[in-house]
Amino acid sequence: MIQSMTGFGKATLQLPTKKITVEVKSLNSKGLDLNVRMPSLYREMELGLRNQIALKLERGKVDFSIFIESTAEQTSTKVNVPIVKAYMNQLKEICNEGYETELMKMAIRMPDALKIEREEIDENDWVQIQTVIEEALQNILNFRKDEGMSLEKEFQLRIGNIRQYMTEALALDPERVQAIKDRLQTAISELKVNVDENRFEQELIYYLEKLDITEEKVRLTNHLDYFLETINGTEANGRKLGFITQEMGREINTMGSKSNHAQMQKLVVQMKDELEKIKEQVLNVL
Repeated sequence: MIQSMTGFGKATLQLPTKKITVEVKSLNSKGLDLNVRMPSLYREMELGLRNQIALKLERGKVDFSIFIESTAEQTSTKVNVPIVKAYMNQLKEICNEGYETELMKMAIRMPDALKIEREEIDENDWVQIQTVIEEALQNILNFRKDEGMSLEKEFQLRIGNIRQYMTEALALDPERVQAIKDRLQTAISELKVNVDENRFEQELIYYLEKLDITEEKVRLTNHLDYFLETINGTEANGRKLGFITQEMGREINTMGSKSNHAQMQKLVVQMKDELEKIKEQVLNVL
């Protein structure tokens, strides 16, 4: 079953002192374009995390975020008391006495007035965070599979439409061939010259062989079958589907250039329209 590159996954975890939220979203891309946002505390884990995401998601423009909300009563951010007092003493030298509150407001906004006590990674916390990451990745995979099912239905519809238009075009082939013969006969008659009937038949057969679309019909049918076979495969196959649609387009274009029949050309245009819709959606396939 095919998967879409478009998806979204989210998971949360409540630890004793913090709430962890992991979000993953992806759009289509030729390769893996991964953007990771996470607290600086866990930056040393980023390389392994990137490998973990790449293994799961394979392709797409992926935005991965870890948000941490502290729920503890204490905070790691402290007032740097000596620095704040030093700033206040300096400010007193240029301000009047009796404005301690205002001086403190000014001092607390100065550089280094607040200090953050660096935390160390708690291995137990990280193990639990890993379970949330896996859950979020599984959620986006499920989303991609659901989108893939919708894409598969769309592809089957469009492939069926192309088959139908091709069948209708082939049904017009006898009429087309007769119209070409009549047109050539009329042109010869208007020239008012004697023509060797055997030679004329030979040239006519040669001309009709050049306009025959049987070979294109066989190749296009094979491409349509191969497309359906590929979307039911087990591997990531978006690129392969793209190549198949290119081959389908060549056969449809050749049919159009050979048709020499107004109604058949209309059907070829409809086939092209269906193929363009397929191409647009193939860009979303993993």
